[in-house]
Amino acid sequence: MIARLPLALSLVLLVSAARPATLTAAEGTAGKQVELTFKDAEGDVGYLLYLPADYDASADVKWPLMLFLHGRGESRGPLSLVAKWGPPRFAQRGDSLPYILVSPQCPNDGNWSDEVRQRQLVRLLDAMLASHRADADRVCLTGLSMGGSGTWTLAAAHPERFAAIAPICGRSDASKASALKDLPIWVFHGDQDPLDIKQPTETVEAIRKAGGGQVRFTTLEHVGHNSWSAAYATPELTTWMLKQKRAGR
Repeated sequence: MIARLPLALSLVLLVSAARPATLTAAEGTAGKQVELTFKDAEGDVGYLLYLPADYDASADVKWPLMLFLHGRGESRGPLSLVAKWGPPRFAQRGDSLPYILVSPQCPNDGNWSDEVRQRQLVRLLDAMLASHRADADRVCLTGLSMGGSGTWTLAAAHPERFAAIAPICGRSDASKASALKDLPIWVFHGDQDPLDIKQPTETVEAIRKAGGGQVRFTTLEHVGHNSWSAAYATPELTTWMLKQKRAGR
């Protein structure tokens, strides 16, 4: 049993490993990215939360939600390091983003694709949907490097949760193609990446063979592992992701 904190002191989400998280206090500041902690039975998770500038918790408006998974390098330092790349970087520099952005930090001794982290991500997402004006039909998932691998893994395990995914230079598993075939997917990978481009190519081909007709694959020529700089600088990527809705919705 997890003890409940007094409402006035609660700036965290309390969860158990067996049930969805419950909110103890509204969190976040409209138009700013803040550092928060998700209290979880399998270990606390620090995360950055950005709410749109005109976000109003009392209004009858729901916002798209983007879950961003960083790479290995951003595990090795303070939570603020998560804002080094991608969407949280844009939020940190003051860009006005039209979606709720949740950017958790993976501990250095963990991996986004391991079972513990995968369970925590699901519970964190459940907590965000329960506590904020987020549209469950417009949840997007993206990540780079280790986070790209985590994106593939989480989407294959829970394809019904997401409207679209954008894995950037991550490891994938072509055997999971049937689970991913109904998802809109945009993959980015550098053709000079030490992580052989053959792997995502085979996964994309397998998804298409399984009946997936919503897969885009952008090969970045003369680019090594850092394909995320170009990928997240592509305005069409965000526009495309925010247009998607969960299958059948």
